[in-house]
Formats: sequence, C-alpha cells, structure tokens
Amino acid sequence: MAAKSPADGTPKRPVLSVSARKIKDNAADWHNLMMKWERLNDNGFTTANKIVNMKISEQFQGNKLEIACDNSAAESEKPAPKYNEELDNCCAELLETLKHMTKIQMKMEKLTSTTKGICDLEAYHRGAGNCTTHFFHTWPTPYFYEVSLKLSEMYKKELQLKQTIVQEIAHSADQDLLMVYLSSWLYQPYIENSSQLLLEAMLLETGHRQC
Repeated sequence: MAAKSPADGTPKRPVLSVSARKIKDNAADWHNLMMKWERLNDNGFTTANKIVNMKISEQFQGNKLEIACDNSAAESEKPAPKYNEELDNCCAELLETLKHMTKIQMKMEKLTSTTKGICDLEAYHRGAGNCTTHFFHTWPTPYFYEVSLKLSEMYKKELQLKQTIVQEIAHSADQDLLMVYLSSWLYQPYIENSSQLLLEAMLLETGHRQC
C-alpha cells in the first residue's frame, strides 16, 4: 500500500474565484484606507488646534494693542496687522492634509465602483441561468456593494465638511465658531459609529478576521 504524503491529510483551503478574490482584496483596502484616514485626521486636528490657538492669541494681542493705541496715539498711527508666518505654514500644512484625505476618498469611491462592477457581473451570470452562491459565508454579493456605498457616502460628506473647515478656519474671528470647526474636525459627525462595525463585519465575512 502506497504511503500517503503529508499533504494528503491536510485540508485544502478553498480556491477563491476571481470575483471573490477581488472582493476580499477590496475589504483589505477598505481597512487600510480607513486607518490612513484616521491618522490624517489626528494630524489635521493637531494642525487645526495650532491655528485656532494662534488666532485666539492674535485676537487677544490685537485687543490689547488697540486699547494701547486708543490711549496713546491717533487712529492713523496704529500699526498694521503683522504677518504671521507660523499661521501661514500651519494653514499650508492643513491644506496638504486635506489633499491626502481627498485622494483617500477618491480611492474609496473607486473601490465602491469596482464592487458594483462585480455585482453586475454576478447578476449577468445569474441571468444566464447560473444559481446564486455566496462567495464566503453569509453575505450575498450585492451586500458588499451596499456596505461599500454606505461607507463611501459617509467619507464623501465628511470630506466636504473638512473642505469648508480648511477654507474658513484661518479667516474666522469668532472664537465660538473656531471651536466648532475644531470639534467638527476631531469628531467627524458624518462618519457614523456604524462605520467601524461595517468594516469589521466585512473583514470577518471575507476571512481577514477570525471569530
């Protein structure tokens, strides 16, 4: 009797179809992009916080200077506002962070578009008489698209908010409004708490996470 090779007793991992492999890769890409976004959000908050602190400090110094000028000099002799190079550099840094976040959001849209293409392909095969099967465990293929679209829309709206913040934060003289900008950047109101649950569920379904 021929001896069995060690490989014979080892259960083989299922071979994924091209579509299933692409969906699994997309899930990993979603994880990586969302982690990069969070790092950029933290960096952006640090920069935005510096900008707000400088703006508040500027206003405080400006008020003191105004009082001093009112007491000792004519209106025409008041010094012109001083150029703040550090503030300018921080604004440029925040704009650069926004550019990186914009690229990430565009990649998220591309992942969603790719997933939609896979769904359309599967629908075509079903129309040709092939039965519906699950690529992994329980999710039908369209659900991957639904999750991708939901996540993509969250980040799209959040990016639009951040674009407004970057445009306005260095020009606002209202301290309350500055604090609203800062808080909005940090807490990202358009990215719902469910986003992390959706990501983890997708990673679990595609085998990137274990139960």
